[in-house]
Amino acid sequence: MTAQKQKFYAVVKGKRPGLYTEWFGPEGAEAQIRGVAGARYKGFGTREEALGWLATHGMSVDPGRRCRSVRPEGPREDVLPDRSPPGKIIVYTDGSSTGNPGPGGWGVVRLTPDGREEFSGGYRLTTNNRMELAACIEGLKDLPPARPVTLFSDSQYVVNGINLGWAENWRARGWMRNRSDKAENADLWGRLLDLLHTLNVEFVWVRGHAGNPGNARCDTLATGAASKPNLPEDTGYLRAKQGGQEELL
Repeated sequence: MTAQKQKFYAVVKGKRPGLYTEWFGPEGAEAQIRGVAGARYKGFGTREEALGWLATHGMSVDPGRRCRSVRPEGPREDVLPDRSPPGKIIVYTDGSSTGNPGPGGWGVVRLTPDGREEFSGGYRLTTNNRMELAACIEGLKDLPPARPVTLFSDSQYVVNGINLGWAENWRARGWMRNRSDKAENADLWGRLLDLLHTLNVEFVWVRGHAGNPGNARCDTLATGAASKPNLPEDTGYLRAKQGGQEELL
């Protein structure tokens, strides 16, 4: 049996920011970000990569794995701003479905230095996870490759799938989660990963329905889109349920 490669988990914002070699357990990274709104974390294949990512956020790690020189998070914004800071792009996303599966929608708020954009869409029959992924794809489309992007999502399925490398591993295994189980939503994961290979994006988890104005606005957009009449079919979902190859949404 091939030994599993060591993973390193960097937590920038959590109960105890730092560098971790375990994900699960009371001393693992998952325990540090559980329940923390706006938690920031990412998985890496090497210690050096993890330390480098921490350094970009103004942190260094002592031998005890505790971080110091933490950059202040600043005051919480209670009102959604009209634009992003110079040189940055901020994307808020949300997706929802009624019945799961059922009618579903996605919503995006995108802040650039030039202003704020809002857009949404929906499907007749889909799932919550597919709409969360669709929102990320739509929010990142057509963005300039060099400018830093911070994407906020309340979906741990999406944020963990990117930050912990799950989706990349599924694709490397032919869209299999393990030897017997297929990875769901491979069509959308593939589109999202392709976008990320050309962009500079940081995924940040934010607790849903907790007063974050960007998340709240996206939820309104997503639920509104799902309630519209004459919604189109989510062909990727339908083909997957019929046992066929998933199509692009």
